[in-house]
Amino acid sequence: MHGFRPAAAALLTAFACQALAAPPVERIKLPPGFRIEVLSDAVPSARAMALSPKGILYIGSLDGHVYALELQGTRVAARHVVATGLEAPIGVAWHNGALYVSAVSRILRLDSIDTRLNAPPQPAVVTDTLPAETHHGAKFIAFGPDGKLYVPQGAPCNVCLKDRDRYALIGRMDPDGSHYEVVARGVRNSVGFAWHPATRELWFTDNGRDLLGDDLPDDELNRASRAGLDFGFPYCHAGVIADPEFGAGHPCNAFTPPVVKLGAHVAALGMRFYSGSMFPPDYRDNIFIAEHGSWNRSKKAGYRVVRVVTDPDGSHARQEVFAEGWLQSGETVWGRPADVLPLPDGSLLISDDYAGAIYRVSYPAH
Repeated sequence: MHGFRPAAAALLTAFACQALAAPPVERIKLPPGFRIEVLSDAVPSARAMALSPKGILYIGSLDGHVYALELQGTRVAARHVVATGLEAPIGVAWHNGALYVSAVSRILRLDSIDTRLNAPPQPAVVTDTLPAETHHGAKFIAFGPDGKLYVPQGAPCNVCLKDRDRYALIGRMDPDGSHYEVVARGVRNSVGFAWHPATRELWFTDNGRDLLGDDLPDDELNRASRAGLDFGFPYCHAGVIADPEFGAGHPCNAFTPPVVKLGAHVAALGMRFYSGSMFPPDYRDNIFIAEHGSWNRSKKAGYRVVRVVTDPDGSHARQEVFAEGWLQSGETVWGRPADVLPLPDGSLLISDDYAGAIYRVSYPAH
């Protein structure tokens, strides 16, 4: 699924109706020593996650709701709905006591929400000037080390040439919505990004275009070593494929190439660096990526969580499967990973918008 479209939303609703049974996590295959369990299966179309210092897990969704789970250790003590009736509020970000929520053309803010879970405030509008197109309009958001709110603006199409200062980019703004600027151009549809724990550089996933066949082009993991880089869309895809319509006169070597080619149509969404101490030491500073899974490939791909091992500068990068089993033999799907989030105890959360679930991965298994 490469963006939010009415047809895709209808498909997601159908998925949710099929996925009412308890998620069969025993089907998930992990590396030896790891364990996965269901933290909650009561979060319909769960997408991006954010954790407050108080231990409240906030989850965006495609169904118009924003959810809050009060965590006590490894269990959910209470579940709340803190916002309703929003347009594709998939993105959530915590900052200075408030929860920021994306809603296509708007960024909203819920003040002091940790203490108001039972009577949430009306959202304050941070900005309402973002593009209103729903094709790639649902937005992952996050605060960077610079204190700025980073907001992607996807291409309003499969592939097209629109204003490159408004579409197919990642931007940032002050927490009050002011001082907006473009950070990276040529980014078709990023639904996940994070900052390297050591270098503080921005890394992000990007979904490749459709309709070039089953195996082209790859989704990407990218590194923005500085602001202002151009990653090629719509002229070049995956660093090496000139677009049949827009590529003439724009050689791929003019753009910043991806660090890792993740595979065609895997729908790479949420990504985070792992900086915890629960997992084995060789997982330190690795990247976990939720692959939501293909929606129009003749043979499904993705539907898993991958691990990327790389040097801080993007060299010596390799990827491997970390968790798989949401896609079963015979092309049967029972879950679709959407985001990943390390917890302070070192465990890893995975959201699943098909099953409406949040999973917790721990090590060692016990």
